[in-house]
Amino acid sequence: MSLARWKTKMLRLGFIGAGSVGTALAVRLSSKGYRVVAVSSRSQASAKNLAQAVSGCQTLNNKQAVADAAELIFITTPDDAIASAASAIQWHAGQSVVHCSGADSTDILEPAQKQGAHTGVFHPLQTFASVRQAIENMPGSTFALEAEEPLLNTLKDMAIALGGHWIELKAKDKVIYHAAAVIACNYMVTLVKLATDLWQTFAIPPHQATQALLPLIRGTIHNIDTVGIPQCLTGPIARGDTGTIKKHLEALQKIAPDLLSTYRELGRQTIPIALAKGRINQHQAQELEAILKHPE
Repeated sequence: MSLARWKTKMLRLGFIGAGSVGTALAVRLSSKGYRVVAVSSRSQASAKNLAQAVSGCQTLNNKQAVADAAELIFITTPDDAIASAASAIQWHAGQSVVHCSGADSTDILEPAQKQGAHTGVFHPLQTFASVRQAIENMPGSTFALEAEEPLLNTLKDMAIALGGHWIELKAKDKVIYHAAAVIACNYMVTLVKLATDLWQTFAIPPHQATQALLPLIRGTIHNIDTVGIPQCLTGPIARGDTGTIKKHLEALQKIAPDLLSTYRELGRQTIPIALAKGRINQHQAQELEAILKHPE
């Protein structure tokens, strides 16, 4: 281990907020040799659970006590509480404070920066539905970093230690970065919900529909990973199958008219991918565009 990385691991880490993200980071970093020494949380039960899961970590009564006990403090509260948490603490020069919001930049940590603290962002690009899943899902994730040296290098080392990858973002990139994550993650849930709702029109209940669709979803993700976009695209638009698209539109008009606009827009956004794959030509793309165009 290099001297710089050893020094990083010797930093005293503290956590303000003990939800899924904070607990997963504390547990994973501790398992990699980092010193997690203190935690506080609005929920005392959550703070105690984190402290019990991490050797050498103590539960403290307030945010200031954590800041006083640690050299690098993670604010892992809900996003709308980060700024107020940072404002409520007396920081000192040379200390580091990091939040884990995907959409917010270091700007919301300005009170700490004005007092001489280094500020940064360490956002795990992962879905955390519970503490257990957060701990399980974190290895292999990409971490979006925003900071200046020397803190930036410390955060890079942490991302690597967690078995992940890192990208560096500027403040102006954060909101679009987070919107992309919402589309890829949250709206996938919405799409599956819409699909299972359609299965209920032929009397298949949601749980059974989800179980039937999951192998298809996993296969799609596997193809994205191994074949890549655009070559992984399949289906009627990839084939230029205008007849099937027309049938879909007619059926949706009768059975689920509220989904028509969503289906049309998703189809239109898929046409350039099909063109890039090379299975359809420009004329076929124009035909598909005309069929999927939103009616006036």
